[in-house]
Amino acid sequence: MRVTRIAVTGCVMAALTLAGATAAAAEQPPPSSEPGSVTVTLSAEQVKFLCDTRLPRMENRATKLVERINGGAEVKGSVAWLKARAQKERDAGRETTAQVLEERAERRAGRVDQLNKIKTWAADFRGKYCGAK
Repeated sequence: MRVTRIAVTGCVMAALTLAGATAAAAEQPPPSSEPGSVTVTLSAEQVKFLCDTRLPRMENRATKLVERINGGAEVKGSVAWLKARAQKERDAGRETTAQVLEERAERRAGRVDQLNKIKTWAADFRGKYCGAK
């Protein structure tokens, strides 16, 4: 669970970085009169680094996590694997542990939507700023 949480956090942080880069790579908007408004500008080298290095890693990591979460009972860390462990615990009379594992499985299944959003953001950024790769 800790690895999944760290990976999801890393992907979310990368997505936030890309979201900031998306705004920065766009044409300069007119100065805003809103207080606290900030414009970030990235150099061509920074955009190239994002497109060539960070984006593929982020997409690959998110894809692997989705595959693991949706894997079968034999895939360690998948929702099905957690539910199978919960059933083993329940059969052994450890209802509290089984309940914890069931809740963990539900939370993990909920991460798929977040990971798919990250993949969508990455694809949008790639299409808009990285050219057709």
